[in-house]
Amino acid sequence: MDIFVDVLSGMTALADPYVLLFMIGGFLVGTFFGAMPGLTSVLAIALLLPITYTIDVVPALVMCASIFMAGMYSGSITATTINIPGAPSSMMTAVEGNVLMKKGFGANALGHAALGSMIGGAIGAVLLMAFMPVAAEISLLIRTPGKFSLVLFALVVIVIVDKGNIAKGIVATVLGVMIATVGIDVLQPIPRFNFGTELLVEGIDIMPLVIGAFAISEVLMQSESWKDGLSSTLEKAKNIKIRRRDFLPPMSEIREIGLMAYLRASLIGYGIGILPGAGGSMAAFVSYAMARSSSKKPHEYGNGSREGIAAAEAANNSMCGGAFVPMLMFGIPGDPTTAIVLGVLVINGLQPGPRLLENQAELLGPMLGSLFFSALILIPLTLWLFGPWFIKIVSIPKGLLYTGIAVVALVGSYVATYSIFQMSLAVIFGVLAYFMRKQNYSTVSMLLGFILGPDLEEYLRRSLSLSDGNPVVFLTNPDSLFFLALTGLFVWAILIRKPKKGEAQIPSDAQ
Repeated sequence: MDIFVDVLSGMTALADPYVLLFMIGGFLVGTFFGAMPGLTSVLAIALLLPITYTIDVVPALVMCASIFMAGMYSGSITATTINIPGAPSSMMTAVEGNVLMKKGFGANALGHAALGSMIGGAIGAVLLMAFMPVAAEISLLIRTPGKFSLVLFALVVIVIVDKGNIAKGIVATVLGVMIATVGIDVLQPIPRFNFGTELLVEGIDIMPLVIGAFAISEVLMQSESWKDGLSSTLEKAKNIKIRRRDFLPPMSEIREIGLMAYLRASLIGYGIGILPGAGGSMAAFVSYAMARSSSKKPHEYGNGSREGIAAAEAANNSMCGGAFVPMLMFGIPGDPTTAIVLGVLVINGLQPGPRLLENQAELLGPMLGSLFFSALILIPLTLWLFGPWFIKIVSIPKGLLYTGIAVVALVGSYVATYSIFQMSLAVIFGVLAYFMRKQNYSTVSMLLGFILGPDLEEYLRRSLSLSDGNPVVFLTNPDSLFFLALTGLFVWAILIRKPKKGEAQIPSDAQ
């Protein structure tokens, strides 16, 4: 409790106009980078890292935290408006939000995404401040076999939620896992599947796959419908008069989703965030899948579910708070963004550890407060001021819009990797994803297989190594057994349980 009070006292530094300017500036930078395909909050903080050398540690940390929170939300903007997630964690928002956009409810979808992000981000920040030492102890209870079972749970859920295309879901997921195996072995410095070329020794970066699977393939898909469906949709969108109050979700819809749903998604996001390496994508998907399995309206999923948007966005923003726990307590970054924030801490002479918060509350308090307040200003700053401009994205002439997207996406893939080869891979993956979508294979499953595959392999091999090759280790560890039981529960609930009347399957992709 003393730590909580110290942190609250440190948050008063945000009242300083100089510090407040860095928080708002970081928020706007994070919003821009998060909304642009290929540009992420990680890249934004990395590019601004030299600035942190020249300013005090408090505004530097405040700026990093606000970029992190804003970047996590803003991926939902282009995911909703043009079906291209600005970040991998917005994939499930694209599935539901873009359907609502095509139905003329784009402002409403953006409002639900912002509200979910605001609630999840605020709860995650409060949990971070209140229970960081306890959460760190709990995270240590999940050992290597448990982490393997958690990743396996996520992959199984990815496949089974697509009930009508399980075989294709398995193929797409395995394809993603196979692509992730290219490069250096996860445990030994040995190159794999590089086919004798040095270009593949470093492996395949996630950014070309994200940009290819979503941006390039979307450009190819839209090029086929130049004069039909989408054109009329865009024309219809031009004639819609957007009022700022349209971005505020009606209370009836919020009550229908339920406060417990927001709280559950936030807890899931925070819990996954404290696991090093889990990230916002896993948080969003696990929360989305759990919301669907317990929903009173599962038939809406895939057809524009506001509940699905709220679950995914609340979880991925709540993850921001959770990701700070292992970074601050043990010096283990929860995701790439916190890895860079860790660098800012070290640069300024702050060493992560259990006593960091006790001894440096006046420095860390403003950063944790920035996470909280950045979440609260999501709706007034992004939607109230800029919301109508977000919607007008679809009224840009189609040729200009998608040509611009292709150029920005390719430039973004180069900026993220500084490699012409990786940029070329974005085009190759774009063509591959285009044909996969034409044949109803899920590119979302492929991408999640790519993201989770290395963790699955690493934890499997480490577990078997620790147990001398005995696979029973996954059944004798309580944490592993818990996640395996959870996997079985999901298989029963989604595949074996008799479907309710009117229940529909989730489409395989955000098409």
